[in-house]
Amino acid sequence: MFSKKKETVQIDAAQQALYEHARKRIVQKKRLFQHFVIFVVGALLLILLNLVLGVGKDITLLGIDWFVFAVVLWAFLLIIHSCNVWLFTTFMGKEWTDRQMERLIAKQKKEIAALEEEVAMLYPTDELLKKKAAATTTDPKIDPKLLP
Repeated sequence: MFSKKKETVQIDAAQQALYEHARKRIVQKKRLFQHFVIFVVGALLLILLNLVLGVGKDITLLGIDWFVFAVVLWAFLLIIHSCNVWLFTTFMGKEWTDRQMERLIAKQKKEIAALEEEVAMLYPTDELLKKKAAATTTDPKIDPKLLP
């Protein structure tokens, strides 16, 4: 009864990556929804505090009650959060990151190949190998490891 082993499901790397991406998107959307609910409750609370209970009734900025500025600022932050979840993640999501990574890797490989060509031109390996071979055959006292 207790000795049965649970079967473990093996997921390949591609499926794992898709699963992780989907899980992160779900968490983002869930947090956005929570932010919206807290915004609505908080805005109603601020309005009730000011209009019904009279908290800070005398505080006005530019002739507008303080809670209006608080709600507008909070709404602005909610809009930024929404844009981050729906727009920026879509345009700069996993696919965009992968494309940028591939582009940078290709650029680095190109630069490495150019450096290798430059080193090969400055220090040709054929000549060094010939010198090394000639030194070992002509003078047995010279240690070939010490040659460049």
